[in-house]
Amino acid sequence: MMKSLTTCLLFVGVVFFASGQEQIDYDAISKIKTEGLENSQMEHIASYLTDVSGPRLTNSPGLKRASDWAVEEMKKWGMENVKLEPWGEFGKGWEVEKSYVAMTEPYYMPFIAVPKAWTGSTKGEVTGEVILVNIEEEEDMEQYKGKLKGKIVLIANDYDLTATFDPDGNRYTDEELKEMQNTPISRGGGGDYSDRYARWRAMRALMNKVSTFLTEEKPALVINGRRGMHGTLFTSNGESYAPDAEIAGPALEMAPEYTNLMKRLLEKDITVKLEAEITTKFFEDDYQGYNVIGEIPGSDPELKDEVVMIGGHLDSWHGGTGATDNASGCAVMLEAARIIQELGLNPKRTIRVALWTGEEQGIHGSRNYVKNHFGDRETMALKPEHEKLSAYYNIDNGTGRIRGVYLQGNAAARPVFSSWFSAMSDIIETPTITIRNTGGTDHLGFDAIGLPGFQFIQDEVEYNTRTHHTNMDVYDRLEMDDLKQIATVIAIIAYHTAEREELMPRETLPVAETQTGSN
Repeated sequence: MMKSLTTCLLFVGVVFFASGQEQIDYDAISKIKTEGLENSQMEHIASYLTDVSGPRLTNSPGLKRASDWAVEEMKKWGMENVKLEPWGEFGKGWEVEKSYVAMTEPYYMPFIAVPKAWTGSTKGEVTGEVILVNIEEEEDMEQYKGKLKGKIVLIANDYDLTATFDPDGNRYTDEELKEMQNTPISRGGGGDYSDRYARWRAMRALMNKVSTFLTEEKPALVINGRRGMHGTLFTSNGESYAPDAEIAGPALEMAPEYTNLMKRLLEKDITVKLEAEITTKFFEDDYQGYNVIGEIPGSDPELKDEVVMIGGHLDSWHGGTGATDNASGCAVMLEAARIIQELGLNPKRTIRVALWTGEEQGIHGSRNYVKNHFGDRETMALKPEHEKLSAYYNIDNGTGRIRGVYLQGNAAARPVFSSWFSAMSDIIETPTITIRNTGGTDHLGFDAIGLPGFQFIQDEVEYNTRTHHTNMDVYDRLEMDDLKQIATVIAIIAYHTAEREELMPRETLPVAETQTGSN
């Protein structure tokens, strides 16, 4: 018996050594895996956030439906402090009530197009000839001044639609993950990055001037060619939603196969005629933006005021139902919370779910939440809650399963994640931990004020080829087995973060932006 006990203790010691001295609750992990992989509610949650709620542009009725449903669902699970929390002024809500466009000459053909966000309605059905407008620099606008009122205007770039022989869907190879793990990327820009950013800013400035020009010219309809292929149309563009902004005229973003077609015909001096009808609606009763918040309260008297946060952004663009961007991220966070609540694990620290809004227009919901609760990035004036947050975990890279984590420069967190991933080696293939930073989503506001904020490495699947900001971002593009894996991994990590003896390691506090001259 003593020999068996000694062997057991030696085994435990080996586990703790291999785990970097992190305490791993294997019983909880086993229960979470069973609940997350065999009793999942993922299909139910994802369908309500997409099929039932619809497109979820910030402050739209679709977002309100999704937010209200998430609140009621968390209450059903027994979570506490569930609410819609205002984060500040956003602006007008907007949705599409009707959209139709087709070419009628030189022959009839229906076209694939989506109304540009926050644009107005046509005055009934619009019919007429198409005028090709080419604006490459500000001076080009002068030749069209006074000539576009009541016209159907086509702004078409030359899109290369040559067949590609790369697959639409991809998963990371072991070689790619190894390179990611071994190749750091600095926080700072410079060189080619700075040049590209400068070009992007110049392009955006020109686009804003063109938009203002077209609003003043008052054409009957503007058609903008957009990137895409095989009926997939990438959007993520929009006019101003500010409360005092003038309503822009009706505009469509169209699949490039059709704008290319019209451009070729017009360049051959062949008349092109369209018919179209667009009805959009604005909502101005409440300009506030709201995040969805819910909690599993901590059970330890000394640690319950400390918080572990998990989240993703609930708002989407409007071409599809925002399934992979980012109903998937919200669904897995809700499911992770449900798993912990259903199992009665009673974490020591509070686990807080946050479903953000305004992400697509500038990461507004999470940045303002951080400012309201934790501190101001510009001044680095910190609030008492700052010292109580252990970590924030984010999902916003589509439907693909977790393959590892971006440390966001936080090297001290590496052994912690290594321990957790070792305990999940059966469900995370080639677990990868990279010091790299990744941007463009809601963990950035936390990281900016020195809080541990992490985005996970996910298989791309069809994210950059078919779903990210497209009309094909719908429920059927979700990989349910992948989402179940993500929810299970998040539940395990959130629970173990809540159970740690200490808060997650932090980096040195950043310098206030006002001291660095940043904008």
